[in-house]
Amino acid sequence: MTDPWVALEPGADPAERVRILRRAHETFTAVGAVPQPVRAVVADSWRRSARAGVGPDGTASVELSDGDLGAYRAEHPLARVMPLFRELMGTFAADGEHLLAVCDEHARLLWVEGHATTRQRAGRMNFVPGARWAETAVGTNAPGTAVAVGRPVQVFAAEHFIRRVQPWTCTAAPVHDPHTGRVLGAVDLTGGDGLAHPHSLGFVQAVARAAESQLALLAPERHTADTPELIALGRDEALFRAGGRSLRLSRRHSEILVLLTRHPEGLTGDELLCALYEDESVTPVTLRAELARLRRILSPGLLASRPYRLTAPVDTDVDVLERRLETGAVTAAATAYPGPLLPASRAPAVVRLRRRLADGLRTALIARRDPDLLADWAHAVWGEDDLDVWRALAAIRPTAAVRSRLAALEAELAAPVPPAAWPRSTSR
Repeated sequence: MTDPWVALEPGADPAERVRILRRAHETFTAVGAVPQPVRAVVADSWRRSARAGVGPDGTASVELSDGDLGAYRAEHPLARVMPLFRELMGTFAADGEHLLAVCDEHARLLWVEGHATTRQRAGRMNFVPGARWAETAVGTNAPGTAVAVGRPVQVFAAEHFIRRVQPWTCTAAPVHDPHTGRVLGAVDLTGGDGLAHPHSLGFVQAVARAAESQLALLAPERHTADTPELIALGRDEALFRAGGRSLRLSRRHSEILVLLTRHPEGLTGDELLCALYEDESVTPVTLRAELARLRRILSPGLLASRPYRLTAPVDTDVDVLERRLETGAVTAAATAYPGPLLPASRAPAVVRLRRRLADGLRTALIARRDPDLLADWAHAVWGEDDLDVWRALAAIRPTAAVRSRLAALEAELAAPVPPAAWPRSTSR
């Protein structure tokens, strides 16, 4: 075969290839060996699927529905190019009894459109909007594998890891952010054996490139016009944007502005002192000086006093994270979390908020049991010692590396504390 990403070479008998692939699939699920002539891209995907604990009789799970799905789709970057996908692929999908599908960067289906009867059949295997089709969830499939390997791919019949998907053939290509290069998701055609052709792979790849070109031409999405914005997650010094300018705030000013966005009704001087300073000896004069300096660098008239308050709404990345957690959009929440809130801050109220945000997200990740999301948290600086997350990850992705790290953490937990580390007695 000249192109390893194409499922069938010209002249191949689809029926005969299906019989060969079914035997190969049964061999792999029985003994773990991949016989010829399974393509390397498929063999590698089967192995990843097995390591992730996917079973051949599994099924996709629907993670978002109704209002939650609509809110998540509306925020996703690929929503901006859905009209293009429909224009280029919609008629082809409907006339050919195929489906047009678009997934996010975690291979969660956002849109599934096309021939009504085909869509109804696909619904029986949960190939529906809101369902997760990552390799780690349902094994080898074109959208999930395209996202996993970052390039266009076809998956033909029994090349699918899960048996109930094996009557189908799909072709997908990833769509990248033209500014950052990261994968935003994938566009997919799903249908019958006729899609196992070089032309369908080239077609889907061309559509993905067209979408990337359109995204490059579109102006970046902006917040509501003239609404100031505060970015404080994952940063020791918050970024304040307003009126076309960006300011990096000092740590103390970052803390003050975070707290005032949390209290639109305002805070008295005494309340701010308690919220900001561990040291009770700090005087109101010190706080007033900080507020005077902050007032000079913010938008004119934004910071008022008696009580101290913001006179206009300020959008914050903390608010975005909380909204996504409240709606159950855990994947979107994880994406919106670049790190803890003002991690170097020791202001008591900021410390409490930082812990609450982190605990809320990690609890949602553990409950979701998504190995990719758990792995992202566990391998981040803030999650490398998170025993509960490592235990959750080991339960669903028990690789040697994960088991080794979990064993090390549990050994540290069980180790006796040396006497030098004991707190000194205060008794006389």
